[in-house]
Amino acid sequence: MFWGGGILVYRTYALYQSEKEYNVIKGIVPDFGYDVKLAIEVDGKKENSVPVRGLYKTNVVCNNDATGVWDYNAWNLKIDNLKKDTKCNITFTSGLTDAEYQEYLEAGIALRRNTYRGRNITYLYENNELFKQIQNCTFNDIYVGDYFTTAKEDSKKESHTVTWLIADLNNYRYSGYTPLTECHATIIPAEPLKYAGMNDSNTTGVVNSNLKLKQLGSDTERTSIGAYVGSKMKQETLPSILDEYITPVFGDNIIEYTNLLADQYDGNRSNQFGVSTGDYGGASSGWAWYESKLDLMSEVNVYGSTIWSSSGYDIGIDNRQYAIFKLKPEFINSYNNKRFNYWLKAVSNSMAFADIAGGSAFAHYASNTDIGVRPRFLIN
Repeated sequence: MFWGGGILVYRTYALYQSEKEYNVIKGIVPDFGYDVKLAIEVDGKKENSVPVRGLYKTNVVCNNDATGVWDYNAWNLKIDNLKKDTKCNITFTSGLTDAEYQEYLEAGIALRRNTYRGRNITYLYENNELFKQIQNCTFNDIYVGDYFTTAKEDSKKESHTVTWLIADLNNYRYSGYTPLTECHATIIPAEPLKYAGMNDSNTTGVVNSNLKLKQLGSDTERTSIGAYVGSKMKQETLPSILDEYITPVFGDNIIEYTNLLADQYDGNRSNQFGVSTGDYGGASSGWAWYESKLDLMSEVNVYGSTIWSSSGYDIGIDNRQYAIFKLKPEFINSYNNKRFNYWLKAVSNSMAFADIAGGSAFAHYASNTDIGVRPRFLIN
């Protein structure tokens, strides 16, 4: 892998024997119309290939004012300021500690989280390499904004393509009632998967009085569930989407983790509308930990701040903006020049939930079935 002139290009290495009696690896870079020659030395011995991944200290020296850096995540080379007749010597020396190696890996993950690439990595999904790279925490060839596509059959046996976006990497790590320790990628569909209301009626209050949900870490059952947890969206629509769209594609690679979700509503609380009573008053007033695989995003996940969320109970562990929306803000409400709307999980007032309304942040009546469902989930 090379960074050449600010453009990321991937090429394989070919070998040839140099005039100076050491093996040189010759990389073909047609984008620039010339070759790159690489000489490899491992623990003092000249080699004709890069060693397998290991605890090596590396040193890269290039001519022609080019700068080379070894990428420990991808286990490959990056070259900046690439010019004609560039040659680089790469020296591998045993002795890198586990701690030093982890620092390099963390730096690599940070780079991938803060770099939008937008590459089609469907081949990584199809050969199962996508999951391997997430599980081994290297994210070798995975960047924010990369995408992969899968086909889905509808009830009429017609095939539809779904595009899945890498929204972030390891962004929920060590969150949750039980800390999430697995390396993971946060996935969102590029566009809403379907359109549905949050509830059958315009209410965000107690809509499921018969639900009895056990709060994690307590023997107490929560009854008269409302807000997001009690909504038809959370209780019925999202489970159906999980079964229909997501489990067939990702199977056991979907992570179940503990999420702090709003499940209580108080009609006498003030909200972002500045109203505490009546049709536009009220706010979320309580939460609890729940095991979850699929949820709607919060306003913070999308915008990086709250706008129409009624209270802090709407946010929980969804308290950080996804990297994809920071790097590509147009993806908040569009993809491939197509604009759309979709629900967020926040109660806005007694009758409405927050949503992305095309080009603006807004809130709509809970029964509105013209709002899209664009959930998020984690995989490893």
